[in-house]
Amino acid sequence: MTDSSGIDPELVERARDRFTQAFGAEPSPKIAVAPGRVNLIGEHTDYNDGFVLPMAIGRSIVLVFRPRGDRALRGCSVAYDETKELDLDALAPPGGSDWLSYVAGVAWAFATEGLVVPGLDVVVDGDVPLGAGLSSSAALEMATARALADAAALEWDPVRMARLGQKAENQYVGMNCGIMDQFASAVSRAGHALLLDCRSLDTRPVPLPEEAAVVVMDTGARRSLAGSAYNDRRAACERVVAHLRGLDPGVRALRDVTLELLEDAKDDLDPTDLMRARHVVPENARPVHMADALQVGRLEQAGRLMNDSHSSLRDLYEVSCEELDLITDIARGQASCFGARMTGAGFGGCAVALVKAAETGPFCDAVLSAYEEKIDLPAALYPCRPMAGARLLD
Repeated sequence: MTDSSGIDPELVERARDRFTQAFGAEPSPKIAVAPGRVNLIGEHTDYNDGFVLPMAIGRSIVLVFRPRGDRALRGCSVAYDETKELDLDALAPPGGSDWLSYVAGVAWAFATEGLVVPGLDVVVDGDVPLGAGLSSSAALEMATARALADAAALEWDPVRMARLGQKAENQYVGMNCGIMDQFASAVSRAGHALLLDCRSLDTRPVPLPEEAAVVVMDTGARRSLAGSAYNDRRAACERVVAHLRGLDPGVRALRDVTLELLEDAKDDLDPTDLMRARHVVPENARPVHMADALQVGRLEQAGRLMNDSHSSLRDLYEVSCEELDLITDIARGQASCFGARMTGAGFGGCAVALVKAAETGPFCDAVLSAYEEKIDLPAALYPCRPMAGARLLD
């Protein structure tokens, strides 16, 4: 059960107790938290310089920390029940991809910018489901950045820290992610989704109407094919852009492409590449349209956009799967549901539904029951309100 800050008090207490066991109680440590996120709409548009509409959720990484007087980074993970130590002066990419590498990667990114990087003792805990596409890695990066900034007495600049988190993941960990996840975890405002222009990095907070709730629907299917499929689709987009740039030098990414230009060139494009682009170009318009709909409480319109997005991801981008299609179909069959779609890279993970807030409980019960009748996986549904980005707890 979360409190008004969106953080589970029992989770915080568990992490604090683990810190005392691992590193001692004095002097008192501080606590940084950063939320996971769900993307309401705008899928596979971020690396095409497009628009996305993520929302920080009440599932977070909790990082209990205390500065050290030397150059050691000592970390303890509650989830993995292990303690590791690194020398901050020996950090260099490529690092690993384990939990401590995300912490170390942010420390390395700080150092590359000439920022002070103090030694730290940290305990990492959280309730963001791992492997579900809710950005536990970005939440860990932003919690780490919040802790490092505080330990070094740096002014908290969420935009800069989001960039450093992405740098850590791209260059130190070696995952070629876009900027959306770190931005959502660092910049989000309580009660609002975040419309993000992935080219300019301009943002617009978008209030979620009180009568609406977002339900994250974890299918229990993990994304075993997502990595290679992601790379294939990104390459397809790049091939289309390379061809269209020959017709229009102003085309830098699919964000700059109209459906008319795409259709004019269709005979010269690989059919699969064309199909991928036919998803991205309309999808890039949906986040702005959904933000406008939420702003004025047009929930039915917002739901239709979500439904259209899922159909496009399923049929054109081909990144859905049986479990995602089933859970979205079940969700849409509930009278309380405005719309539902898969979210994230695809091939498993989570879907997201926009529902009537007053009927969230019955909605979750009905969807989970119907899904479990057909799929034997550890599924779970999480009703969410939009939470604030990375911060220190009092």
